[in-house]
Amino acid sequence: MKDRISSPSPFPRRSVKSAPPGPAMDRTLSDAIMPFGEHLEELRRRLIYALLGIAPIFVLSLLVGKPIVLFLMEPAREALRAADLPSKFQQTGVLEFFYAYMRISFIITILVGSPWVLWQLWLFVSPGLYPNERRFAYLLAPFSILLTVIGVAFMYYVMLPVVLAFFVNFGSVGLPGESAARTAPLAPGIVLPQTPVLEADPPDPQPGEMWINGPLKEMRVAVRERDGAPLVLTIPLVGTGPVMQQYRVSEYVSMILSFALAFAVAFQMPVVVLLLGWAGIIQPAVLTRYRRHAIMVCAVLGAVLTPADPISMLLLAGPLYGLYELG
Repeated sequence: MKDRISSPSPFPRRSVKSAPPGPAMDRTLSDAIMPFGEHLEELRRRLIYALLGIAPIFVLSLLVGKPIVLFLMEPAREALRAADLPSKFQQTGVLEFFYAYMRISFIITILVGSPWVLWQLWLFVSPGLYPNERRFAYLLAPFSILLTVIGVAFMYYVMLPVVLAFFVNFGSVGLPGESAARTAPLAPGIVLPQTPVLEADPPDPQPGEMWINGPLKEMRVAVRERDGAPLVLTIPLVGTGPVMQQYRVSEYVSMILSFALAFAVAFQMPVVVLLLGWAGIIQPAVLTRYRRHAIMVCAVLGAVLTPADPISMLLLAGPLYGLYELG
């Protein structure tokens, strides 16, 4: 008997070699089916191994969490500088930046440690899979990881700068009919001070010196020296519009993580199509017949998973439909 005996539980199964009916066959069956307690013990062991494996990754992520938060903030700062706006973020709470830093550290731990966790899960599940099911996992798991990396990279380097530029420029527009500031002649004897506008900070400013950094849109003042170097304080220079754009750290990090999750999930469409095709649920002819419906679904997903602006919607809906064709 070459067929394997399937256990009604979802736990791993063992192959059963041919044996004649009778007591010998009963002993073979009892040996092939793992007791429930052994399943729980195996699951407990794999969970312990998974946690022990990601613990050092979490410690390392705490060391690189702050630079990664600054790296994620750079696209918004570039968009603000391109619109002649100060590129400072707001921290309205004592723990706001710390919470963002911890969230990024946890995300790094999950992303970097996920292969190890998935490997432990695979060691627990694989004994209960047939050879053809194992082949599907060997192909789809690396393919899914590759699509996730591509989706997140596409979000950061392609979609995010376009969306930020759109919203920054949209918020920089003044109100209709807004008039310029009132002007009047100077009173006798009043002379306006002049502050130099520089393209970069001076190399060795002295306490009391003041200048304007043109690219950064900041007035900068050297107040005193600390550890042999001058301490420079800044004043952001904002435009005359009614809205001053200063983004909060926590809200911006939450938006970035939401975008990354949306694109990582959306880029799994070829994996889903392949699974449905291999399972015999759908056929390529059916996918071809419903192309127009797929375009509509991709447009709806692009509108739901991104802010309600046409640019970000198209930037997600277009790759989604391309991935549908790829699948």
